[in-house]
Amino acid sequence: MIDEGDKIAVCLSGGKDSITMLYGFKALQRFFPKKFDIIAVSIHPGFDFFNTSLLQSICDNLDIPLFIENSNIKEIVFDIRKEKNPCSLCANLRRGIINSVAIREGCNKIALGHNKDDVLQTFMLNLLYTGNISTFAPKSYMDRSKITLIRPLIYAGEKDTKRFVKQNNIQVMNKSCPMDGTSKREDMKELIFKLRKDIPKVEANLFGAIIRNLDGWKKE
Repeated sequence: MIDEGDKIAVCLSGGKDSITMLYGFKALQRFFPKKFDIIAVSIHPGFDFFNTSLLQSICDNLDIPLFIENSNIKEIVFDIRKEKNPCSLCANLRRGIINSVAIREGCNKIALGHNKDDVLQTFMLNLLYTGNISTFAPKSYMDRSKITLIRPLIYAGEKDTKRFVKQNNIQVMNKSCPMDGTSKREDMKELIFKLRKDIPKVEANLFGAIIRNLDGWKKE
């Protein structure tokens, strides 16, 4: 995922996953044989309670430059469009802003904090709601922007990032999206939890199928 001379824009939302990823990159710089630079990028969605001071404190402690980009995502998604299922639109808007910042700051890669649970939930969403057998890949190249997306936490579960921030006494940002706990993604999380009761290895089986069969995941 990382090559010599990379400059990586690390997406920092303030949640446990993105914070764990940022700490991981900083630690990796100390001993990884290939030299690379990192910056942190955070998109302010427009909610008054979005805690930018927490993000700044984290980056100051790690000595990582932070770029906070203001946006009107909240206004577009919730006030104007009044989206009932806003996750896709919100993600697209965020992606566009992040790409612009990465290009502006001379980055050739963007790091996203998706974890193993996100992979499975996206797989189930695509399967059940669109009829597609797909999910996002660990690494993908965007032709239009000439930037590579990487997801370093793709093999780590949500429990792993929870454990990291707890063991290191790291403060995380309170959830700022009004859809938290009520989205279709949350439904998939609950579905997988229910399936696990009857099929203890359901998550391992799904993840194994993804690795063996989906482009971008297959191990040659």
